[in-house]
Amino acid sequence: MEPRWLAIAYEELQLRVQEVPGASANPRIVEYHQATALKATSDEVPWCAAFVSYCLERSFVTSTHSAAARSYLDWGVGVSVVHPPLGAIVVLARGAGAPGREVRNAPGHVGFFWSHGEPGWISLLGGNQGDSVSIRSFPVSRLLGVRWAAF
Repeated sequence: MEPRWLAIAYEELQLRVQEVPGASANPRIVEYHQATALKATSDEVPWCAAFVSYCLERSFVTSTHSAAARSYLDWGVGVSVVHPPLGAIVVLARGAGAPGREVRNAPGHVGFFWSHGEPGWISLLGGNQGDSVSIRSFPVSRLLGVRWAAF
């Protein structure tokens, strides 16, 4: 059975939420930001962690309330990186030469585990993936951690 937060994320995927070019902002992305302490008002501010926080909070699970992707490295409990459960929160490093998981204030990306793809790749359902809510594949080499809610 899929977790409620993943069902909410999938509903958002069906809405085809994406950034608005120019100075305007997509109100739905601004709504995601309201689930974080940053409460950004632009869809130009990185919003992957805001999307995860929004989905968790809507499913009555406490998020990190942080706009930082790597904040999820300390959230919940660790689960298998080899066989993550559907909907697990996956934290990735971002950028060439990105530091490891010990550096919490470095750039990162966070989304919900969707599936294993080609060998060495995983798919995530997440926000700010190609400037939209989407399902995208990422190399496993970028993986920093996989987390699950601590009920």
